[in-house]
Amino acid sequence: MTNLSELMSMTGRRALVTGAAGGLGRVMSETLAEMGADLILVDLPDTNLPALAKAMAERYGVSVQSEHCNLEVSDQRDALAKRVLENRGTLDLLVNNAAFVGTSGLQGWSEPFENQTVETWRRALEVNLTSAFHLCQLFTPALRASHCGSIVNIASIYGEYGPDWSLYEGTSMANPAAYGASKAGVIQFTRWLATTLGPNVRVNAISPGGVVRGQPESFVKRYESRTPLGRMAIEDDFRGAIAYLASDMAAYVTGQVLRVDGGWGVW
Repeated sequence: MTNLSELMSMTGRRALVTGAAGGLGRVMSETLAEMGADLILVDLPDTNLPALAKAMAERYGVSVQSEHCNLEVSDQRDALAKRVLENRGTLDLLVNNAAFVGTSGLQGWSEPFENQTVETWRRALEVNLTSAFHLCQLFTPALRASHCGSIVNIASIYGEYGPDWSLYEGTSMANPAAYGASKAGVIQFTRWLATTLGPNVRVNAISPGGVVRGQPESFVKRYESRTPLGRMAIEDDFRGAIAYLASDMAAYVTGQVLRVDGGWGVW
């Protein structure tokens, strides 16, 4: 019988994480590094990825490569895959974590439905769904050749459930249609890909609930009252989920959506 430390080990494996400079991306990257994985950190050109990569490499004693890429641009995704595969030629894990979340100042985003624009809708779907499709496609040959290839897509509770608008009353927060629709697409793409790439590559998704990020107190209190565990998530709550799905602990798990939502969806 294989012991747990062997099942959890990612030593010798190479993992690419998009959106690696964000709160969730950084925690997942550090978790994989702690498990022994070599990393490729991917984020936008204006993020200080080299410093982050250096800090992780020094802390965990693994190889950490940084790659700037605007995932909204198809040509940049192509170039990213070429650089990654030319450098070492292998990939064992792809984590599609990057997301277009917009800002309150973005035209056609944080607005009533009638004012949400087609252009902003397209931008959100390009990053949240199309880039995940494209990266999975680009890295499939390497993942198949890995013999332990795995993909973890980051979805959302709003890819499964409609928003409760009472939570947002009196705040400037928004829940645009494009975000939920794109995350729902990620969930179905995960299932489709699991049946398509199996048995060579496992494909699963993590569906996060709301994460504490300085939201208005009124929103937080309403959200907590609607959640069985009585609080919003923190980034550390996702360490176990990525450790499980990325490693051989989940060797017989594919096509699944692991909800890390404090029980949000069980009412």
